[in-house]
Amino acid sequence: MKRRKFLELAGKSAAISPFTPMAIFPAVLGNPERASSKDTMHWPKDIGSPVLDSLHYAIESSRDVHTNYDKIVEIASWMAYEELPMPEYALPFGLADGDPDLAIDFVMVADSIDTAFTDFARHEKFQVDYAAQHWSDSEAEFACIKRAMDNGVPFLDGRYLAKITRPELNKVFEGNIEMPMLDEKLEVLHQVGKVLGEKYDGKFHNFVHSCSPRLYDSGNGLIERLVTEFPRFNDVSMLDGHEIKFYKLPQLGIWMLYATLHKKGKFRLDDPQKMTAFADYIVPVGLRLMGITTYSKELEQAINTYQLIPRDSRWEIEIRAHCLYATALLTDEINKLRPPDRQIIIPQIDARFWLPYHTTTWPHHLTKTIMY
Repeated sequence: MKRRKFLELAGKSAAISPFTPMAIFPAVLGNPERASSKDTMHWPKDIGSPVLDSLHYAIESSRDVHTNYDKIVEIASWMAYEELPMPEYALPFGLADGDPDLAIDFVMVADSIDTAFTDFARHEKFQVDYAAQHWSDSEAEFACIKRAMDNGVPFLDGRYLAKITRPELNKVFEGNIEMPMLDEKLEVLHQVGKVLGEKYDGKFHNFVHSCSPRLYDSGNGLIERLVTEFPRFNDVSMLDGHEIKFYKLPQLGIWMLYATLHKKGKFRLDDPQKMTAFADYIVPVGLRLMGITTYSKELEQAINTYQLIPRDSRWEIEIRAHCLYATALLTDEINKLRPPDRQIIIPQIDARFWLPYHTTTWPHHLTKTIMY
């Protein structure tokens, strides 16, 4: 269930071991006057993100997940002096070096089914051999798509995806096991392919070029259009009648395009600072281990014994909401300590946690979902 392993990350100096004494048992650092009572409700800086704006009820009504603001201040007092580079990604198979429209099509089609690569019953990962290399998880998904393209399968064309059959999809993702959640992925591809075929000549790059070069722009932004026109990207949950927005995959797909292509002048995004973290399985692990978030005994027990936590349950919503909330607060505290020309945005903190913790075996919550 890894979400970005298929991409080779530059700037790996951010991947500091999570098991150093400072990471797990940080000293009491920082100015105590900056920390306040645990009873005080802190809220992140307004960055113009509908995702962050939607979290209030989930955070304020939480029962089983708690964010420790004093710990955030403490960790910021030393993390602020790390490099925390802007992540730069290299698409596999040289796809970022050629036609940018092909890169956009590849990333967005793959992003639409970039979920659940571990068998939920046997805990076995999807793997494949391709181009004289062994691939696993998301890397294996990308390798299979490229293999299909090499064999003449028009996998990036929505008109093909709208009609692809289960046997055809199973053939594309031929690996060590059947692709987990193959039926759900088939349904997603049918839905996405239908929209692409009917409105965008079958290609995601036509959709991207039809949007404003912003995440949010009075309904015409990339995220706004994605979640409206492609229901599979509308990653929201309802909690006691309140809509909580997460937008993990739509944000991640656009972030990958920006991080991969913008320095080459092949992709424009005017408001990347409105990105939140990408609420998945891994970043919450890092937040727990650093003591930024704490869970109730019941939730800890469920996670540590690999119990399935249902999609849209209060437990799942609280875990994901506090992931977004805590990373935003930590970004704010770090920026208070950095000069104006060294300010960071939330995806840099997301990468700071995801990089070291995705390689650990620490248990994470298990939720069967197409959203992450």
